[in-house]
Amino acid sequence: MAAWARWCYRHRLVVLLIWVGALLGLGFSASSAGTEYANVFSLPNTDSKSAYDLMEKAFPASAGDTDTVVWKTDGGSVRDAAVKSRVQPALDEIAGMKGVGEVTGPYAGERGAAQISRDGKIAYAQITFTERANSVPKELVQDVLDTARQAGGGGLDVELGGQAIQRVQEPPQGLSESVGILAAALVLFLAFGSLFAMMLPIGIAVFGVGTGLFTVQLLSHTTDIPDIAPLLSSLIGLGVGIDYALFIVTRHRRGVLRGMDPEEAAVTALNTSGRAVLFAGGTVCIALAGMLVTNLRFLDGVVIGTSVTVVLSVLAATTLLPALLGFLGPRVLSRRQRRRLAATGPEPERTSGPAARWSATVQRRPRSIAVLAVVVMAVLALPVLSLRLGATDQGNDDASTTTRKAYDLLAEGFGPGFNGPLQVVVSAGDTTTLVKDIRGTEGVAQAAALPPRGGVTVVQVVPTTSPQSVQTDDLIDTLRDRVIPDAGATAHVGGVTAVSKDFATVTGDRLPLFVATIIGLGFLLLLVAFRSLVVPLTAALMNLIAAAASFGVLTAIFQWGWGLDLLGLGKEGPINAFLPVIMLSLLFGLSMDYQVFLVSRMHEEWVHTRDNARAVRVGLAETSRVINSAALIMVCVFMAFVLSGDSGAAMAGVGLAAAVALDAFVLRTALVPAAMHLLGRSNWWLPPWLEKRLPHLAVEPAEDPSGPHGGGSGAGAGPSTVVHGFIRTADGDPVEGATVTLLTRGGLRLDEVGSLADGSYIVAVPAPGGYLLSTTADAYATSARRIEVLDGPLVYDVELAEGGVDAVN
Repeated sequence: MAAWARWCYRHRLVVLLIWVGALLGLGFSASSAGTEYANVFSLPNTDSKSAYDLMEKAFPASAGDTDTVVWKTDGGSVRDAAVKSRVQPALDEIAGMKGVGEVTGPYAGERGAAQISRDGKIAYAQITFTERANSVPKELVQDVLDTARQAGGGGLDVELGGQAIQRVQEPPQGLSESVGILAAALVLFLAFGSLFAMMLPIGIAVFGVGTGLFTVQLLSHTTDIPDIAPLLSSLIGLGVGIDYALFIVTRHRRGVLRGMDPEEAAVTALNTSGRAVLFAGGTVCIALAGMLVTNLRFLDGVVIGTSVTVVLSVLAATTLLPALLGFLGPRVLSRRQRRRLAATGPEPERTSGPAARWSATVQRRPRSIAVLAVVVMAVLALPVLSLRLGATDQGNDDASTTTRKAYDLLAEGFGPGFNGPLQVVVSAGDTTTLVKDIRGTEGVAQAAALPPRGGVTVVQVVPTTSPQSVQTDDLIDTLRDRVIPDAGATAHVGGVTAVSKDFATVTGDRLPLFVATIIGLGFLLLLVAFRSLVVPLTAALMNLIAAAASFGVLTAIFQWGWGLDLLGLGKEGPINAFLPVIMLSLLFGLSMDYQVFLVSRMHEEWVHTRDNARAVRVGLAETSRVINSAALIMVCVFMAFVLSGDSGAAMAGVGLAAAVALDAFVLRTALVPAAMHLLGRSNWWLPPWLEKRLPHLAVEPAEDPSGPHGGGSGAGAGPSTVVHGFIRTADGDPVEGATVTLLTRGGLRLDEVGSLADGSYIVAVPAPGGYLLSTTADAYATSARRIEVLDGPLVYDVELAEGGVDAVN
């Protein structure tokens, strides 16, 4: 890692040109190729899938998207000549537009009469485009919208609904990303106090997300990628891209402030924080890949899109970032910091400040803080008990949108169930009897059979309740379990509402396997990285707590409607069925990031001192500020996706913002360190038999076990020299039974002995160089000292103080 970072630093112009060329080349290719996003819901072995297969054979679906024009008159009837003379010319003009295949209105034929409400106040027309919604030009859709709405006014209300119409009322593309970047830039500037340092994480995120989105756009031509994948890719890409760069830049700036040459500081930052970034990015991709176990094709494209963006963000952070650090040199610091560095020299390590004081508080009161954090998370998790999965539709849009108004007008004129009719597809049996029985079923507003084709008859069933209602779900079950079997027919219940119900059921059934998979993979990664059973068990438990609390917040907002008006997110409804899988993948990946950055510093200190209290306190004090800054940036980025105009992305944004905030500010800053203080040395327990069998995967840089200079004495050779002396108290009394450990500066243990009755000790040293000497004893503060061993034996006495925790000298 060090050699790679040094090469990128020294060849910074080459690295920058490669990335700029990649971004421009991919952008040009993606713009030329266009998009081919496809929402593929493959639900094998479900009733709605069987209904879809039968309909596809007997009634080949039109390739075009069908949208709706709805109008309502305040006085008289929509059949009046005054209304017809205004609406029909608009429909005729729309029908003549290039790209519109057919317009079916209410003023012609028997079928048209059914498109007028019983009271004659509301009517609708259907517009069928020649292409799917994603492919219909926005200019055409806007022309249709403008032409139809020009017919309104003067007591006539005209609204439009449908997927194509929804596209033109969305905010401009890139608005949410831009707002998120601006908010992140503000947080970074406050954290760094330097414009150049602020721009580094932003630039890395832009390159990572830009190349990722262009790559996903090109991949949409070769595989099925849903249209929500780019939004989720940019959401997670911006978050991890900025955060990963933040961790590395923070470590680099610390090195420069301590007097290191900028190149050496960059190499050190990449060799420490850069390794953690690689590990963290890998865990995010593994968590995302966990979605594949659900066997839902819709999620395959999401996995591809988000994983590609995360990989490119990690690549930008570990290659482009050291190159940019080379261009900036000392300007990565603020002007005030550079002046102070020139005037007073390198800054010493500081252990004061709010983070250090909070860390000391957690050490003093771990039990109280742990109980308080658990209570907070439990209260926030309570709403999850009423979580209901389903699908959002245009009835959940903001009340000011034309799609929501059209939805409400159709529900007013033709019943709540008109917006989500069921399709009972009959392939055998007495259709007449079946239709009669369906009409007599509670919860059915109307049912009518369409003319059969190819031995298949479709019965259109309009429920009395809305598509998202629990009663509509119950009606689907009643038709499948009782009405159809009693009629002796072979039939399947399909339609958008039935598909949504089946999708939610399948997702719920496969969710336990998915959760077990990603928790298991995360457990194994942390087990290998930190060589402890308790640390990964704690992380898994914390992830489950964070997931429950974040879904509780999501349920309260989107299902109960708390704060929806304040956020401008429309009407309450069920939680999107695909959201738990996507959110849990991202949450577990991001939580693992924070766990890695927090515990890796604790683990480093533990290896150096074998003092759990000190390791937890120092690790929290040194990482909590950067973790909280990173979390605040992610919250800003995720919340900005409320402006995306996509309900799924808005849900994911709010849910992930809540999850990251709770994870960073409650779990990693309070509950995790408090629990680790309570667990003590058990945090680092690993059975010896398992230690021997585990592969070595170090998050920290590896060191040569032969010593700092690599001058080991060879197999079977004795030590080069020794360190010996006495362990005494401040009063000069000998300390018997103190544990004296010799470690490399990277934390690798070389020798460990106990002091004798007179306080004497002797440890073997493999070669001259710099080492750490750690001394621990009951009722005394831990002592950890850096020592320099020359060619001969070193005499080194240690004085232990009662109580407290000593600092590394």
